[in-house]
Amino acid sequence: MAETLLLFNIAKSVLEKLGSLALKEFFLAWGLESDLEKIKDNLEVINSMLLDAEKQQSQNPWIEVRLRNLKEDIYDIEDVVAEFECEALRRKVVKSVTPPERMGRKLKKIRKRVDEIATLTTQFGLTGQSFDRDIIHGEREMTHSFVDASNVIGREQDTDNIIETLLQSVDGENVSIISIVGIGGIGKTTLAKLVYNDQRVISHFGVNLWVCVSQVFQLDKVLIKILNSASHDQRYMDLDMDQLQNELREALGGRKYLLILDDVWCEDPKKWNDLKTLLTGGANGSKIVVTTRSNRVAEIMGTVSAYRLSLLPDQDCLSLFFKCAFKGQQEKQNPKLTRIGEEIVRKCKGVPLAVITLGSQLCCETDERRWEYIKDNEIWKLEQEGNDILPALRLSYEHLPSYLKRCFAYCSIFPKDYEFDDIELVYFWMANGFLQSSNENEELEDVGLRYFKELCSRCFFQDLFEYPGRVNCKMHDLIHDLALSISQNACSMVMTSTQQIRKSVRHISFPYPKSLVDQDLPTSLQSQQNVRTISFLNKGKEGISSKRFIKTCCLRFPYLRVLDLAFSKFEVLPRRIGDLKQLKYLSLGGNRLIRRLPNSICKLQSLQVLLLVGCWSLEELPKDIKYMINLKWLWITTKQKNLPMGGIGCLKSLQFLYISLCNSIECLFEDMQGLKKLRRLVISSCRRESRLNSFHPHPVRTRRHANSTSPPPACLKWNVNGSALGKPGVGAIRGVLRDHSR
Repeated sequence: MAETLLLFNIAKSVLEKLGSLALKEFFLAWGLESDLEKIKDNLEVINSMLLDAEKQQSQNPWIEVRLRNLKEDIYDIEDVVAEFECEALRRKVVKSVTPPERMGRKLKKIRKRVDEIATLTTQFGLTGQSFDRDIIHGEREMTHSFVDASNVIGREQDTDNIIETLLQSVDGENVSIISIVGIGGIGKTTLAKLVYNDQRVISHFGVNLWVCVSQVFQLDKVLIKILNSASHDQRYMDLDMDQLQNELREALGGRKYLLILDDVWCEDPKKWNDLKTLLTGGANGSKIVVTTRSNRVAEIMGTVSAYRLSLLPDQDCLSLFFKCAFKGQQEKQNPKLTRIGEEIVRKCKGVPLAVITLGSQLCCETDERRWEYIKDNEIWKLEQEGNDILPALRLSYEHLPSYLKRCFAYCSIFPKDYEFDDIELVYFWMANGFLQSSNENEELEDVGLRYFKELCSRCFFQDLFEYPGRVNCKMHDLIHDLALSISQNACSMVMTSTQQIRKSVRHISFPYPKSLVDQDLPTSLQSQQNVRTISFLNKGKEGISSKRFIKTCCLRFPYLRVLDLAFSKFEVLPRRIGDLKQLKYLSLGGNRLIRRLPNSICKLQSLQVLLLVGCWSLEELPKDIKYMINLKWLWITTKQKNLPMGGIGCLKSLQFLYISLCNSIECLFEDMQGLKKLRRLVISSCRRESRLNSFHPHPVRTRRHANSTSPPPACLKWNVNGSALGKPGVGAIRGVLRDHSR
């Protein structure tokens, strides 16, 4: 069912693109408008039949098989439509464009393929269906669907029991370990938070530490997390094991500490013993609390009996559900909705995460049909194991509006417990064409932030933390599992160079790039052409250094939209980068070695984001940067003294310009008046900024970067259009000031 709805959303997106004014003018100029209209008509037919296929595929296995093939067909059509968009942009820059004959052949090929698909769908007896589940009734507040740790229902006794154990002394034990064990989504982490923040616990221990361990248990990484928890303003990434253990002993310093190790999966006794040995530097009475789904982990780690967290009682589940659904206003409950809600809660099997998620979907919803849809959905009948709550979570996905489904599924490229921020996510969505607006005056960045807020309100993201200029968050493990189950044929995280990757995969991330240093693409990727995202999610660690890898990406992936090479280590970007006509997001941020960019990069007329911050060795920007007509956000570090006329000043689509760490710069371009859409200019950490004060008559303010431990750098900001910095549109890129050294 999820696959069908994704197909529906993709086909809908293709239709919207084909209906854009730019493409209409493009095809009209080449006499291809009749082919365009025929394609649009048949796509409308296919889209309506997809909704009927959603209902029939469980009874007709041939439909399910055909849908898998159809997804590849529609993806391919979307790729070619994107190529038309690129050509339309290129026509604005250069006269020598792709011959109309070639584009005409491609369009006719698409028309033939769409005709065949429409014929096949009718052969299966599918008929068009109306679809109105996507309607959203107003926008919800970001905070209401997240249950605060101080307002949890039904865990008071569990909290007292754990605290009582923590406050007891254990003879002969320097440090004792308590394991909280339970199934996913039952509230282990929430209980640990309640304990961790209780005043009795805070006053009893001299040091309180919180570490999320997750699935990858590497001793050095766990030690770094512990040290970062003990000392927020220090970094330990470059220390060896001996240095780390010395730092840990100093941090504990003979004090009585409480350490929470959240979400532990590792069942290797040796690894745990190695860690435990290093944690004996505290005073007697120190305690460690471990949360885990594994009884084996509890047996290995615990020194006292494990605390097995039980399912939430029915009455507490009901209270929690109605708190989410009615925002705590019990007097507004409708007797019919209450009855339906009771049946929904029974199907959640006492798991708080399922209760909260479904309750959040129905927040402020008074239409009984929506409640009935959740209660009677066929997904509850799917085969499941034990206390599996994935059906309940999948229902929350099914209940999303269509424009959010692709955005959520895409989040599966992030590893579990990955801390991402709203702007990072919005620009990935934007590059892949997931953001749509019927208002031509609304910026896509603002659309994306609205999508992010909506997903937060529906409990798909958790642990929100607002820094100056950005919102950080994570996905619960089970929500991540849900995203994986939906997108497994389209998204993949590559852990090793030998990993097998499905041919249907289009979005790829490399969370651990060290496994690919000095290597080529994984073998299973080398035969693919349709990849759209390649991202190294290393958060400031050592990135890719293989020139061959980058060159292969340029050669093999003509439909690439996102190329995130943050913290990479190579000196020259291949000239073939200019062949990636559909590229919209390119990050080289944190590459301290790169000396120059090939001028061919200026052929990327579709590029919206170019991040060069922290490229200390970059000698100059490419001379033809003015041809990057779609660039909206540019963040540069360069060794240039001057930014010449006829370059950045010609970028008419540019909205956000950030100039950072440019220690040699003395003069900016003088043709700034050409930046008609510029909304914010930030100049920061440039040694000669005092010479730039006269560049614009209205400096706004000086501010210190978030999380900076160095003296406040000079930072000049201009709100170029004269509107208030607090205006929603201007605030859309509030995340760009995030600390890229993290």
